[in-house]
Amino acid sequence: MTSPEDTPTDVPARFGHVASVRINFEDLDATGTVHDSRYLLLVERAVMDYWLDRGWHLDPSLSRFADVLQVVRHFAITYHLPIAGMGLVGVHFWIEQVGTTDLTYGFHVHSADRSVLHAEGSRTQLRLDPATHHAVPYSVEFVAEAHRLRRPRGLVVGG
Repeated sequence: MTSPEDTPTDVPARFGHVASVRINFEDLDATGTVHDSRYLLLVERAVMDYWLDRGWHLDPSLSRFADVLQVVRHFAITYHLPIAGMGLVGVHFWIEQVGTTDLTYGFHVHSADRSVLHAEGSRTQLRLDPATHHAVPYSVEFVAEAHRLRRPRGLVVGG
């Protein structure tokens, strides 16, 4: 772990999206802190809510996007300070890179008031064809929406 002085928390949310995510009892370990495996779930909740609010749906007949089947290919995380107890935390996420068949998010998990950076990392997802489960290109509509989350070129995100 790094010290709080080494983990900038003043990164402006001028890009990406910041969501409040609730930590529930089942997210805690025996010590009352969020279990390390649950951070991925916090990020997933934030990302999923974002896309649901923009018309994505698991059912292709209800989805605004053709990109229904997507899976996580890679998840990397660095933990800074544990989250103690239940309540709300903030998840700031953005798009680092949009490829033909995959995209990579960067993220910070921070306190609700953004004063404490608890963890940071990246998450890469891949679009799959529902019939073959092979990688296929993202739709133009999905890529256009994803670009709204892009981190501006040259802007370094500390943490």
